[in-house]
Amino acid sequence: MAKSTRDRTPDRPSGTGRSTATRVDSRRSSSARPGLVLATMCVGMFLVLLDVTVVNVALPTLGAQLHSDVAGMQWVVDSYAVALAALLLTAGTLGDLRGHSRMVLVGLALFGAASAAAGLAPSLGFLVGARAVQGVGAAVLLPCTMAVISDTFPDQRARARALGIWAGVSSLALPAGPVLGGLLVTAAGWRAVFLVNVPVVVAAMVACARLVPPVRHDRSGGTDDHRIDRTGALTWTVALAAVVFAVIEWGRGAGAPVVGGAVGIAACALVAFGYAERRAARPLLPPSLLRTRAFVGANVVAAAMNFVGIGTIFVTTLYLQGIRQHSPLRAGLELLPLFVPLAALSPLTGRLTARYGPRPPMVAGLCVGAVGLVALLLPDAHSSYAVLLPALLGLGVGMGLLTAAVVTAAMNAVPRDRAGLAGGVNNTARQAAGALGVAVFGAVAGSPAHVRAFLGGLHVLGPVAACVWLAAAALTVATVPAQPHT
Repeated sequence: MAKSTRDRTPDRPSGTGRSTATRVDSRRSSSARPGLVLATMCVGMFLVLLDVTVVNVALPTLGAQLHSDVAGMQWVVDSYAVALAALLLTAGTLGDLRGHSRMVLVGLALFGAASAAAGLAPSLGFLVGARAVQGVGAAVLLPCTMAVISDTFPDQRARARALGIWAGVSSLALPAGPVLGGLLVTAAGWRAVFLVNVPVVVAAMVACARLVPPVRHDRSGGTDDHRIDRTGALTWTVALAAVVFAVIEWGRGAGAPVVGGAVGIAACALVAFGYAERRAARPLLPPSLLRTRAFVGANVVAAAMNFVGIGTIFVTTLYLQGIRQHSPLRAGLELLPLFVPLAALSPLTGRLTARYGPRPPMVAGLCVGAVGLVALLLPDAHSSYAVLLPALLGLGVGMGLLTAAVVTAAMNAVPRDRAGLAGGVNNTARQAAGALGVAVFGAVAGSPAHVRAFLGGLHVLGPVAACVWLAAAALTVATVPAQPHT
């Protein structure tokens, strides 16, 4: 189709939110240089994961300087995670409607500005607010980077390999984060872990503007806003924030009125969310997706992965710096056996998934991780680092086998024209569960200042987390197809 013909063709509504001409333009423009597009999208995910691991290493120092207890440190992590999880569904839909490449630029701008604000935060409350804005930027980035990759690689096998590369390159942030965080905190203080994002964001924005092609989207008569499920977004945000608040306050020792009130608000918000989704013209979570067994199964497993993984990283960091009194740099280096396998195995998992389907690497990763998690029964206040090593290695290998496979399983379960929504749902499941993991694991373990209680909580968390992953392995066998779709 000639360019002049496309320019004269009026935008028309379609059932997928994009016209056929739009989809053809997107594929042609992006397929001309898919490697550069893939590399640019990896930067967005790299930033988000770097921020998570850098912040975890900085938490004890940050908490001491801002006079924060464990609950305050939980909110430094969870304000980001709650905002991220609450807005991912809306961000995925906005990307489908307004252009994934455009929304990637918006996400980068928000993330960079909030990083600068966090680095200059004068108080814990200001820092928590800046972290929430960072989460908004990350919420825009994640589903849209995945959707750009999906548009660029329409073939399922090629897409699986690309998602494996995306997961692997972006996961390099995981081993880099603890080491970089330890160096920055030791040399320049905790503020540097946020300020380091700013020049990376600027470079990523320039690359995105130059390399990622714009995509023309159907405007449905020029009125997009009515297609965003605002009621659903609001009720889901309130529900998730209230649940996390209830768990953190329970761990802090708050009374029944506070915890019960938060649980009641969460329950009412969830009921309102379900009602809104049934009535919305374009719901955040279409009921039809909940009738797709493979999609639901993949996302529940993704939630279990992050609930256990992020929660374990949080309490392990507190153990290394609070119980063992290791420096931020040493603690960061000691976390490498967890993060290096995660990063190294993701590209291999992408290739295995492309050949055998997502089920085998998912089941293998969950079983290996469960074995490692049982080893959390062993550490005490004076044990050597070698006692903790099996748990770190098992979790790292398990998540390395899981990450690319569980993303591919979710994306393969829906039509390509819903890629933004699918990415949003998958990342929402992961980030919401990660926020709950930090809240629950932190509440069970408590403060490392109370050594015996903290270690008792750690010894409970290990086998319980292993059981969660074994249940996820059984769910994978029951719901995820054995072979890749053709």
